[in-house]
Amino acid sequence: MNVLLAGLATLSGLRDRQAMDFTLVKLMLSTELWQFSSVKLLRAVGPLNDQHWLTLAQCTCSQAEPTHDQVWLDISALPTLSDFPKREAAIVTESVQRSLTAPFVTVFPINTQASVCSVLEVLSDQALSADLLPHIDSVLRLYENLQSLLDYGEKDSLTELLNRKTFDSAFWRAAQAQETIQMVPETERRQPNQEVSYFLAVIDIDHFKHVNDNFGHLIGDEVLLLLARQMRASFRFHDQLYRFGGEEFVVLMRCSSHADAQAALERFRTHIAEHDFPQVNHITISIGFTPLNLNDTPSGAFDRADKAVYYAKEHGRNQVCSYTELVASGALQAPADDTEEVDFF
Repeated sequence: MNVLLAGLATLSGLRDRQAMDFTLVKLMLSTELWQFSSVKLLRAVGPLNDQHWLTLAQCTCSQAEPTHDQVWLDISALPTLSDFPKREAAIVTESVQRSLTAPFVTVFPINTQASVCSVLEVLSDQALSADLLPHIDSVLRLYENLQSLLDYGEKDSLTELLNRKTFDSAFWRAAQAQETIQMVPETERRQPNQEVSYFLAVIDIDHFKHVNDNFGHLIGDEVLLLLARQMRASFRFHDQLYRFGGEEFVVLMRCSSHADAQAALERFRTHIAEHDFPQVNHITISIGFTPLNLNDTPSGAFDRADKAVYYAKEHGRNQVCSYTELVASGALQAPADDTEEVDFF
């Protein structure tokens, strides 16, 4: 019991999601109340009609530290929900699922983000006794509550996208990953001719003031909410989506090339232009984007993308503009300290 209480105290003090996930699976393996040979924390990701299992954390008794799936991987390579019926049943029924023969598999549903989208799967040599289930459930409810507190602090209250204060830490993680990618020799990459890079896009609703003036702020808020929903439906599950305030949104994404990033943003722009918004009917958006540079900063990357979106709005709106291409064409002037940075695309 002392190990469990100490682990819960550690868990409650964490503010990083990955650290929280790792601590949870380690706690489940280390407590003296039960004996598990392995623990997995998984999330169902992707479109509702084609979801796959992403491993957030997994550990066995023989492992020193947990491991996890890389969030940027191709989800089509992950197992589908139907590949693991007990996991799927735990999500659908919101109840614990147990196997009847050894090795015993027990799957616990976890309520996060106002829905059951995650499970904890434990493997044991003996069936779990009924009196242990409430203890495990209590640990998971604490984890759920801590996740909810993180959501409350990290998400915009209207759109439920990430808010601006969470952007810097995500940017530094992406910048570090970008640097790691560039350090890998081209001959050792899985796709030698393809340079994966991170891109920052700023999305601004055209003439949004007219929406508020003509239809009222309640309708304006509905437009923001619906746009956020379209963003979640259009971009990949691992793309970081933010509302920076007002009608300004930000996407931190990873693509195989500059052309792929531009194509994805162009598809979203076209989709929004064709989408029917209640009462307002149609709106358009302007988008500016830039690749992350070597030794980049959050403010530097945002400033470049913001200049590109400003150019788009000053030159007709309803278009996607690349900062890199604008500088190359002479339409924008790069700052003097920008010339030493290298774009990877």
